[in-house]
Amino acid sequence: MTTSDPLSPTSAAGRRGRGAPRDAYVWVWLPGATSPVVAGLLEAVRGIVTFTYGRSYLARTEAIALYEPELPLQRGRIQPLPGLAIASCIRDAGPDAWGQRVILARRSGHLSGSSDTIELDPVTYLLESGSDRIGALDFQSSPSHYRPRHKSAPLEQMQQAAQALEEGKELPEPLTAALLRGTSIGGARPKVLLDDNGRSLIAKLSSTADPYPVVKAEAVGMELGRRVGLNVPGSRVIESLERDVLLVDRFDRTDVPGERRMMVSALTILGLDEMMARYATYPDLADTIRARFSSPRATLRELFTRIVFNICIGNTDDHARNHAAFWDGSQLTLTPAYDLCPQVRSGEQAAQAMAIGRDGSRASQLRVCHAAAAEYLLDAAEAGAIIDSVVTTIRQEWVDAADLARLTAVQRAQLWGKQILSPFIFYG
Repeated sequence: MTTSDPLSPTSAAGRRGRGAPRDAYVWVWLPGATSPVVAGLLEAVRGIVTFTYGRSYLARTEAIALYEPELPLQRGRIQPLPGLAIASCIRDAGPDAWGQRVILARRSGHLSGSSDTIELDPVTYLLESGSDRIGALDFQSSPSHYRPRHKSAPLEQMQQAAQALEEGKELPEPLTAALLRGTSIGGARPKVLLDDNGRSLIAKLSSTADPYPVVKAEAVGMELGRRVGLNVPGSRVIESLERDVLLVDRFDRTDVPGERRMMVSALTILGLDEMMARYATYPDLADTIRARFSSPRATLRELFTRIVFNICIGNTDDHARNHAAFWDGSQLTLTPAYDLCPQVRSGEQAAQAMAIGRDGSRASQLRVCHAAAAEYLLDAAEAGAIIDSVVTTIRQEWVDAADLARLTAVQRAQLWGKQILSPFIFYG
């Protein structure tokens, strides 16, 4: 932006100087670009965060909406959609529970029993989280100078910092600075970002509070997902400091250094936020896929297969933020599947996070998928073939996938026939 732009640093500083709400500039990597440009200004007023595109951005021939219908390319302040406090496409780029805890710990030196993530506002979290965030957005205090908030550190050092944070210990600044890089990649569990010879990786860490081998369970879920034919990013389990770590390839980056891909969650696509997530359903997502996605029929088949697979492996954490799509300014394209992790269940019965059919049924049973086949443009025979293929492949590939996930005999017994291919999924 230029100094004549109404979103100039002078006007923003003036507002802050008069005690007005905090604001932040949104920078974006446009499709095919390897460096960001400033797109506009976020302003927080009485709990609502508005967005205004800068004139310089609107004047760009290659400019695209950060996401439609939330933030269409237009002049003037854009209010969040009804019921939202901030545009969901902006919220997608912010830290989740883990990242917010890291930022709180950095401010106070440690986390205590009284630490609460609501202590800080959304704009503060955007400005203080790492710049190497999911998708193609970042947030800065300046409209003219982009300064990335990156700090690399060895995996072992970041593991030690994550463990210290979870235990409420004091964290020296170098450790929290290293953890900050991974504060904007979503989720509640500890994770960090790594670079491996040009590959961008998410390292998912074991936690002292894990009630079962979560990292290895997700590893076997990802491996089985690949084998049933789902679009799943590369992943592998390693051991570091005598603990399991799952390394996952980032699919929001490309082979071109510096290039990023714009992304939105299914929660954003459905026009919801976390407080309204319980209203998200697969049929509503399917409606949007038919209307706005590239290759809708193939995408619906992939989505149906993912639902079947999640039921088969006991992944009941399939909420709307655990589905996402790439955004190119005009169309959406389903991202690879992620967070395919079997979940602990207290009994035999289980339910998915989102309703599978129009009747609202979310029971973790294959009959529910079969009954809802038409929502995904499948007939009964096609749905049955997908279900049979997924179940058969999991049975055939389990041992090899468990070997690659480094599951012990005891850990296999914890998962097989309980979370994975539980008898409950076949009832009815």
